[in-house]
Formats: sequence, structure tokens, C-alpha cells
Amino acid sequence: MEDSEMVDGERKLIERKKALYRFLDERFVIRGERYKGQQYSQIYFTRLHHMRNLLRPLVPDWKPHLPVQTVLGLEEGKECIVIGTIYKHMKLKPSILDEYSKERSAVPLVKPHNFMHPDDHLILEDESGRVKLAGNCLVPSTFVTGVVLAVHGKETSDGDFLVLDVLEAGLPLQKAISLGLREDKYVVFISGLSVGSSLFNPLQFQLFVDHITGHLGDENEQNIASQIVHLVIVGNSVEISQGLLGGQTLTSKDQSLLSEPIKELDILLTQLAAALPLDIMPGPNDPANFSLPQQPLNRCLFPGASVYNTFMSCTNPHQFELDDIQFIGTSGQNIHDLDKYSEATEKVEFLERTLRWRHLAPTAPNTLGCYPFTDKEPFLLESCPHVYFTGNQDRFETRVIEGPQKQFTRLICIPRFCETGTAVM
Repeated sequence: MEDSEMVDGERKLIERKKALYRFLDERFVIRGERYKGQQYSQIYFTRLHHMRNLLRPLVPDWKPHLPVQTVLGLEEGKECIVIGTIYKHMKLKPSILDEYSKERSAVPLVKPHNFMHPDDHLILEDESGRVKLAGNCLVPSTFVTGVVLAVHGKETSDGDFLVLDVLEAGLPLQKAISLGLREDKYVVFISGLSVGSSLFNPLQFQLFVDHITGHLGDENEQNIASQIVHLVIVGNSVEISQGLLGGQTLTSKDQSLLSEPIKELDILLTQLAAALPLDIMPGPNDPANFSLPQQPLNRCLFPGASVYNTFMSCTNPHQFELDDIQFIGTSGQNIHDLDKYSEATEKVEFLERTLRWRHLAPTAPNTLGCYPFTDKEPFLLESCPHVYFTGNQDRFETRVIEGPQKQFTRLICIPRFCETGTAVM
């Protein structure tokens, strides 16, 4: 962008700063893979195998005197370590079989948004078998199905495994930031625009566009705008009435209702793409596939914006690098799912847990839709990002966490723009 301002009756140009951008979504792209009736067991097998290879080398420093056993190799009273996948048995978890069950109304939902119950318990599973976990070390409310852990304990006379200590994989190693010339550069995150919904305020969004393209404010405001090097639009950009998506033939009036929000979004994106580089991610309400990883929104939806080489349609999750800083984030489905099946005081805690478990979406494929990969598990975190963000949250939250090997990560919950009018810079 070249922002302009009046100085002594003449226009002076303010140049926008630039950052070196690397697109890292390759592992989330589904290329040529076809669904051939494969089951999801392969994902769990790959996850357990990968995480076991990470956890095994940590055991000698953690509990050097204890042997590592399989579930089948447990002996009563003998202390050992078992590495396995958590399965959380939940009394209130919705099941398709309940649709046919006569006692369906016998189990009331305490909270409609959350399926926690005091009787929930954890089971540890590996290739050889499964065992119920006992003791106060593992609190069921903080864990979900799909997390891989190493647990220290012993088998009881009841056949349960009494947990005495727990080891998580912890934060992965982080790419070092080169200490070159340091200057302020900003990335703007905006989420939940919901163009086409009753909550969308065109004036509010136009103000946002004018602000970051440098067409608003005094010299100071424009200087700040010139430091914005990238914009990321994090899911739920449009809202299309569900009544129009029933598969029936649409009248011409309904067809225009269907396409109008996308056309309006394209007009807004075109203004932005003309000024600065932007990434757009799909969300649960966008015209993209339902299951994770969601594939990029088709460029033909945006005939205006896609003309610019600054416009990038990305996957969800989305990973990229600016200069040396690594970013990774989602449109919020993984965090909303953790919120249904576990508890935390703040949403940002869920982000921290997924980092420490080294998995972006541990509840996939159990309660979160995902593609049935057979040869890879793309949601495993290979390296620790410097910025980890999630979109479509109720309010803005952020914190910085540090790891034992000097990793540091900025966690960001981005609120829905249509409800809060808030973007994150």
C-alpha cells in the first residue's frame, strides 16, 4: 500500500512495511486422496505410534527406575509406566443410538452446551488392550478422548490402574528467531464477519477497511496502518440461510439470496487485497467442506479479490511464517469441541492444553469431523509456533506461555467481529 496524506497542500506517500511470507499449509491440503471406505482406527494408530516415539525418550529423565509396559503386560501391585491414548467415558455424551433408545429422556442434559458429568471416567488404551484409570492425579474434566499420555502407577486388585503421576509431551521445540534488525510489524486477525446475517454491520466493516488501508485518521494513525504487513480472516466470513441449502431447486430470487453475501464479501475483500496481503480461512458456516482440515474456499467465489496476487485462500487449520515468526491457527471448531467435552475457566486454556498435548484437534475424529487419513496425522504439532490463534470466540483473550527450552508462544482468542466489532492486531 501507499497511503497518502496532505502536507502543505501536497500529498505525501507513506509506504507500507513488508514481511517475507512463507505458506505452510501443504500438510493440510487433501490432494487426490479418495474415500475408499477406510476406518478411523488408522489415525489413532498413527497418533499413538508418533506420540510414543516422543514420550519414550522422556521416561529415563522422568522415572529412570521404572519399566515401560503395555496394558496387557500389567501385573497387580507392580509400579510401571504405560503409554496410551485416553478414552473418556461420558454419561451425557450424545449418541446416535440414543435416537432409538426408549430411555432417551431419562438422562437430562445438565448444561446444553457441555456434556460433563461427575461420573465421567478415563480409560487408557494401547494396541494390546484398555484399562480404567483410578486415583486423583488425572482429573477427567481437563482431559478428552484422543490425548496420548505416559502414566506412572500400578494395577489394583479391582483391575484398575491407580495413577500416581502423569507425563504429557509438552511444548515441541521452537524455531529460533534470528536477531536481525528489529522493527515493529503487525498482523491483523479478524473473525466471524458473517456477511449476510442480521448482525453484520456494513458501516462497521467499512470503517475497519478504511482504518487498516490507511484512509482514516491523522499521520500517527496512518503510520500505525503502514506497519500492518498481513491480514488473516479467520473463518465464518459469510452466513447463508440454512433454508436455502436443502438440495431443492431454487427460484431465481432464492439464488440471488444465496450468492448476495458472497458477492458483498468479494467487494470488501477486493478493497483489502488492493492494499495489503491477506489470507482467508474457511469456517464452519462458510461454503467449504465440513470436516477438518477444511480446504481453501474456491477462488471463483471471489472474482474481484482473486485477481490480486496478495489474496490467498487457505486451509483451516492454517500455518504460515512471516519473516522468522511462525503462526498456526484454526477457525475455532477444535476449541468449541473441547469446550463441550471438557472444562476450563478461560478458552485460552484450551489453546494451551492442545499445545502441551502436541495436537491441534485431539477430539477428532471422535466428536469432531475429520478426513480419514491413512498415511499421516496432519494435526500433530511438529514445532512450537510463536503465535497460536483461534477464531469465532465470544471475547478477546490472550496470554504468553513459556516452555522449559525457552519456547514462548502468544495465544490469541479472536472474537466474532459481527457481535463485538473487534479485530486483533
